[in-house]
Amino acid sequence: MGKVRFLMIGVGGMGREHIRRLLEVPEAEIVALADPSEGAVNAVKERFPQLTDLPVYTDYREAIAQAGADAAIIVSPHSMHFEQGMACLDGGLHVLMEKPFVDGSESAEKIIARAAEVNKHLAVAYQRHLMGQFIYIRDLIQSGELGTINYINAYQAQAWLKGARGTWRQNPALSCGGQLNDSGSHLLDVVLWVSGLEPETVTATIDNRGTEVDIDSSVTVRFHGGAIASFNVVGSASIGWQEDLSFHGDKGSVLYRNGKILVAKEGQRELTEVNDELPASSDPNRDFVDLVLGRISEAAAPSSCGLRIARLTEGAWKSAANNSQVIRL
Repeated sequence: MGKVRFLMIGVGGMGREHIRRLLEVPEAEIVALADPSEGAVNAVKERFPQLTDLPVYTDYREAIAQAGADAAIIVSPHSMHFEQGMACLDGGLHVLMEKPFVDGSESAEKIIARAAEVNKHLAVAYQRHLMGQFIYIRDLIQSGELGTINYINAYQAQAWLKGARGTWRQNPALSCGGQLNDSGSHLLDVVLWVSGLEPETVTATIDNRGTEVDIDSSVTVRFHGGAIASFNVVGSASIGWQEDLSFHGDKGSVLYRNGKILVAKEGQRELTEVNDELPASSDPNRDFVDLVLGRISEAAAPSSCGLRIARLTEGAWKSAANNSQVIRL
């Protein structure tokens, strides 16, 4: 296979970002768009004139059958991911899925099993697995330089309540959850990925702020081995974006402050900003092309990442619904 031919399912705002990335990969070719929104399709063709004559389908099933694609990228509302993903796998396509994967852990288990049955790749577009800053933090932790990680604090604040109001993201029938399941999904995932820790229990307090979905969440996770993590996902903030991560080990600490990395290794009391050259960054689209072409054996964020975040998120929702009960995962 010289090129990987892609079908785009969902070409809204994030869909256009996937298209932009694919157009930068020489071994990738977009062969069709599938989206029932004429406005979304027109926006794609206006931004990317080279796609003007591309076939467009309002029914993704027709696109799977007729487009001649090797793979699909699914960027539709969350509740549609499972059905569309299963159809793609059954149609012989590899699948790259936008976060937070599918609608819950039960669906995640089913689609992962189906991908194995039909021998097709299935991955999640958690882009932080390919960003130099987070690769640096993961390598630092996994090298043992910080010793045993005992405590993690992860904080994310965004004007999500106002920014997503009136959209499908605050409609539980389409989104399958609120801020914790949306931007917060990235926060949960990156902590589990860089730390390598496995959750044992979770407790949570959540406020919907008068909406149908979770907006503000305080989540505490106890990991196997004894480490504790505190996640604070604030969707009611007035600011555009702030994200802070802190990993404290018995030999050192590393902090991420909205793009800045600070480290204190064994024997150091003061934090020092990291000015070293960071590992090279990539993106999920380029990574997925390499996967389909056999250049790598596993996606940067395989489908198993989506499953474990689904289990953790469900546990947090269950805890919050039961007066912060401790939920064993």
